[in-house]
Formats: sequence, C-alpha cells, structure tokens
Amino acid sequence: MQRRQGRVSAGLLLLLYQISQVGLQNIPSVTLGVLALNIFLFLNPVRPLSEVCISVREGFYRKNWQRLLLSPVHHADDWHLYYNMISMLWKGIMLEKKLKSIWFAYIIVVFSVLIGVVYMVLEFMLVKILDDPSYEMNCAVGFSGVLFALKVLNNHYNPGRISSVLGLQISSKYACWVELVAIHFISPG
Repeated sequence: MQRRQGRVSAGLLLLLYQISQVGLQNIPSVTLGVLALNIFLFLNPVRPLSEVCISVREGFYRKNWQRLLLSPVHHADDWHLYYNMISMLWKGIMLEKKLKSIWFAYIIVVFSVLIGVVYMVLEFMLVKILDDPSYEMNCAVGFSGVLFALKVLNNHYNPGRISSVLGLQISSKYACWVELVAIHFISPG
C-alpha cells in the first residue's frame, strides 16, 4: 500500500481536466474544498498509506483514532482518487446546492468519521462470525464510504429516478445497494 509522493499522473490530470470542464465557478465551495483537500493530500500525503489506513487493529486495539480522520482523505493511487473525486464532484454539486454549504460540510465531516467506525464494526463482526482474526488487519483508505452515504442521501432527496447498473434498470432507491454488491464482486479489494 505505497504510492509515490508528489507524482502527477494520468488519473490526476484527467480529474483536473474534468474539473476545469465543469468550471471552478460552478462548483460549490464545500465541494471544491473537499476536492482540493483530497488532491493536496494525494500529492502531499500526511504519512504513508500504511500509517493512515483504518483497521480494527490500528483504530480500535491500538487506539490510533487519528486514522478515522486521515483514512477518508488518502487514496491508494491516482485512479482511486479520480473515480472518488469525480463522484464527489457530481454528488457535491447536486447535494450542496440543495442542503446549503454549512449543512453539507457538517454531513461530510460526520460521514467521514462514521464510515471509519462502521468499517471497523463490520470488520470486527467478520472476525467474530467467521472466527478469522485476519479481518482485524484489513486496512482501508479512500472516500468511497462517504460517497456511498452521499448517494443514499441524494436518492432520498431525488426519489423516483431510475439508474442503470450493469445494464439493468433499477430504481435509484435500490441502485446504490446493488452497486455496492456489484463492486464487491468486480473489485473485492
């Protein structure tokens, strides 16, 4: 789980290009701040990924709670950053305008911390249910959990839409859950 510090790459260049196509003036302030923070920390990570990722062992047993704040804003590679931030751009534009900036910022902060807690709880449950202590070591980084929570929130505020998931037409109300299962099978890591 290592990446080169300060490296400009294809995923990052494509992300910057797509942000420029939307136009900075069209991106609400909190969304723009989240994008900037994630890009900055990708180029200048606080610590190596192995020292910011969240796991049961590091977060719970070793009481390294700062990982709850650091893991969502660090990404494994440029494509991880690209896909997460493109999703953040779209969801942020839609939700921040609807919820207003202060409430949206609050939601981002709360979701960022809660996702790490939920991740640790789920991994801890897997340890107990499957009697497999290796789940305590699984370490995660990235904004995907926050984006999933934002997608559920977006579906709540925009009901009745239809989404296409792997070519299947599904109510947006359920699409995020189908996508979650599909992502797990397509890219289990």
